[in-house]
Amino acid sequence: MLTEEQIKKILKSELSFQTSRSGGKGGQNVNKVETKVEIAFDVEASEALSAFQKQVIFRKYHDFVDRSLIKITGSRYRSQLENKEEAREKLITLINKLLKPVKKRVPTKPGKAAKQRKLQNKKHQSEKKTLRQKPH
Repeated sequence: MLTEEQIKKILKSELSFQTSRSGGKGGQNVNKVETKVEIAFDVEASEALSAFQKQVIFRKYHDFVDRSLIKITGSRYRSQLENKEEAREKLITLINKLLKPVKKRVPTKPGKAAKQRKLQNKKHQSEKKTLRQKPH
């Protein structure tokens, strides 16, 4: 997970923005105003992330545009500022999701009731099959 300091550093200096015309709602502005925002974040060049965090991201994330570039778009809102915020939130959420450690699964054994149900189902299936047979 990212610390507040890392998040601020990323949001302040390590993102590049590009705007374009967005589809969808917007009325007469839709063909004139560039409200869609695309954020590009270069993981490899990031100073906010540690080397270990970069390795984890490279291992888990496979949708890089270039070798280490993550691109996120925001186009839900009519306002460029709101779309910029949306894209930033998406990026931070994605990075936090990638950096979250995976819990190890603890294998468990089936309980007494589960074993009993399994045996009952087997008996039921067996009875069905024997009833289908032709009498001798």
